[in-house]
Amino acid sequence: MHTSFEPAGALSRIPVAVHAPDPISLAGVTSQLRQEPAIELVEQASERPGRVAVLLADALDQPTMSRLRRLVRTDGARAVLVVRSIREADLLDVIECGVGAIVWRHEATGHRLVQAVLAASRGDGDLPGDLLGRLITQVGTLQRSSAAHPGGIPSAGLAPREVDVLRLVAEGLDTGEIAGKLSYSERTVKNVMHGLTTRLQLRNRAHAVAYALREGHI
Repeated sequence: MHTSFEPAGALSRIPVAVHAPDPISLAGVTSQLRQEPAIELVEQASERPGRVAVLLADALDQPTMSRLRRLVRTDGARAVLVVRSIREADLLDVIECGVGAIVWRHEATGHRLVQAVLAASRGDGDLPGDLLGRLITQVGTLQRSSAAHPGGIPSAGLAPREVDVLRLVAEGLDTGEIAGKLSYSERTVKNVMHGLTTRLQLRNRAHAVAYALREGHI
């Protein structure tokens, strides 16, 4: 299904394509996002740099996961997933696929959707608090399993300030709040995140947190 799109505005506006399973959901989300001046709605096939894809789904079935991977890995979009539920077994797959922002459908108000789109456009993570707790639990289980089967590939190390930044990301702080806590500039925080995600080939902040948890750094 395709969204209607508005005339191109200022270069600073964020191009957003909405993918929804039915016309009512599509109309609802586009109506909410259209009210935000910083957002420009575009067609799904748009290849605009910095494009954010908002994907609505009832559940994470195989077609939905395949679509997510195509949007992020093939099309280069920054994905916001709006979903009713996520199975424990699928959670880490979603994060490692490259989805940095997740919104529960029952919490998908206009303000919440815009917040997630803005976070995704910046490369920030935006996960519901209960979902972050489940991620930490799941990664802890993977760590215990790995400890029971030694001999795997050793993990790459993280610098102390990378660990400090990731710990605060895991607590849900944004760039400005992290900078304030650590007495860094926001540019320094961004450089730290960019350096570690590039070095370790991680897709976004949520993926970096999952990596740090999995490897026992935080």
